[in-house]
Amino acid sequence: MRGNDFGPLLSGAATVGLGAAGVGIGVTGVFGTLPAIRIGWLLPLLGVQLRVEPVGGFFMVLTGAVAVAAGLYWIGYSRHEGFGAVPLTALPVFVVTLLAVPAAGSVTTFLFAWELMALTSLVLVLTDQQRSEVRSAALVYAVMTQLGFVTLLLGMVILASAAGDDFAGIGAVPDGVRNTVFVLTLIGFGSKAGLLPLHAWLPRAHPEAPSPVSALLSAAMVNLGVYGIIRIDLQLLGPGPRWWAWALLIVGGTSAVYGVLQASVATDLKRLLAYSTTENTGLITLALGTATLLAGAGSQPAAAVALTAALLHLIAHSAFKSLGFFAAGSVLAATGLRDLDRLGGLARRMPVTTVLFGVAALGAAGVPLGAGFVSEWLLIQSLMHARPGHDVTIALVMPLAVAAVALTAGLGVAAMVKAFGIGFLARPRTDAAAAARESPDTMLAAMALPAAVCVVLAVAPGAVGPMLNRVFDTLMAADAPTLGVFVGMPGLHGSMAPGLLAAVLATAVGLVLIGSRWRSRRRPSPATVPLWACGADDLTPRMQYTATSFAQPLQQVFDDVLRFDTDVEVSGQAPATYLVDRIAYRARVGDVIEDRWYTPVLRGVAAAAQLVRRAHTGSVHLYLAYGAIGVLIAMLVAR
Repeated sequence: MRGNDFGPLLSGAATVGLGAAGVGIGVTGVFGTLPAIRIGWLLPLLGVQLRVEPVGGFFMVLTGAVAVAAGLYWIGYSRHEGFGAVPLTALPVFVVTLLAVPAAGSVTTFLFAWELMALTSLVLVLTDQQRSEVRSAALVYAVMTQLGFVTLLLGMVILASAAGDDFAGIGAVPDGVRNTVFVLTLIGFGSKAGLLPLHAWLPRAHPEAPSPVSALLSAAMVNLGVYGIIRIDLQLLGPGPRWWAWALLIVGGTSAVYGVLQASVATDLKRLLAYSTTENTGLITLALGTATLLAGAGSQPAAAVALTAALLHLIAHSAFKSLGFFAAGSVLAATGLRDLDRLGGLARRMPVTTVLFGVAALGAAGVPLGAGFVSEWLLIQSLMHARPGHDVTIALVMPLAVAAVALTAGLGVAAMVKAFGIGFLARPRTDAAAAARESPDTMLAAMALPAAVCVVLAVAPGAVGPMLNRVFDTLMAADAPTLGVFVGMPGLHGSMAPGLLAAVLATAVGLVLIGSRWRSRRRPSPATVPLWACGADDLTPRMQYTATSFAQPLQQVFDDVLRFDTDVEVSGQAPATYLVDRIAYRARVGDVIEDRWYTPVLRGVAAAAQLVRRAHTGSVHLYLAYGAIGVLIAMLVAR
């Protein structure tokens, strides 16, 4: 073994081992009982408290499973990229912090693990810090994550002051405190989950981070934002007033629609997957809001279906999103490209990666035989079977939620068809794509793990039924949907058999292939003649769709939301400039929320910083006066 191979092997093996340990501890926490652990010397005064309960164990299983695949993928990927000692050390540390968040048993431990998770992930985003794009993305990520942490810190401190530091001892909390904590923590958890309008770090940090790190960010860390909403807001503080459910519904629905719109027009493969994360966390949040709203309205069967849809989609999203980023990393390692407009023809050069990305795209599209199909079907059923009774608002909002989910599903199909068809099929558009080679065996083996989970979820979701039922019982007192050969909904009409559906589709495809083969044998051998192609001897890459041209109709339809900029430059032939020599068309689809909301805020912060600079004169006496005034204000507030 070469010396430069030992570091990636050790780092990847440690990550795999930590992930496997997380899966084992999580499964034990879901189905059994683990003793609480307190490490008094690790943190002053309160120490570190660890307690794994079914909800936290469920998220530890998801995090650990993604870490196992990411660690195996990291071995081959880091050898190719030649990472230094810092990222090789930071990756297993990052996995430890990811596992510590759902295992935290107190407010102090939770905040400590949350901040360590943010810092180690920032180090990994800065892996290739020589590039200005990476530094810019890391700056945005650092600012967003710290602003989210400030609101989360404030909310959790208020909660601890009213109910104590230990999660197990949190009981009745005054309504005013509960509402304040809910708003603050929703902002903090929403920023980590990539929900609107706090999503701006995802499309910046994900494309610039190493691909296995992107998989951990999108398929593991983002889930912990959802964990915070479930554990703190819904389980410990809930049941809350109805407007909590409305907030989750509105934030989730807008995040899902906006995320999939941006994904459908993105040309950067990893940026597309990042916006897809916003879409899917939006769907999960919408399902949680639906479950909370319907449970409060007395429609328990539909609420149970919505909660199951949220939990099942968490598993599906972890599987197909990690697989998608792994495949994108393989393409990047083989070609050096993320731009779909410059890819193509990878199906022949990288057949295994192509098939595996197809599995991920099928899951993200939410169509039959995809990992996300059953969970999205359950979400639609919960919305359609809601019984509003005399509640006019529910009767009006549920159809709008159905329309939002349906629009998200349709645009999700378009986004994944674009990513797979433009990026992997047709003809290569650059020499780098034409010279691509398949990934190493370790990377392919790592991709096979989440691909297998995707297939199981698409065909036999009952495999995760016992774990979901155990988590479900701790969150809601109702009958959970049955996940077996038939996916049934107790108390509601309708069922679905994903395994039988897969068998029928496979049989139909097989019969078509057999029939076409039989007919071709009975026909006489055709004569070979040149193909009439309007005078063109051969098709070229210029004659096929690019990702930009594929998304152009969607840009036209959703112009009011996307606000894309176009520029057409016409160059003439000298000296007769009226003869056209070259026409260049450029299109840029920005983030309208970032451009219209964040830019004015950043300008205001910069102006405030200029004013603050005037107070820094370099005088020690003045700084001591500032400190004295600050202490005096703190004492007055405490008094």
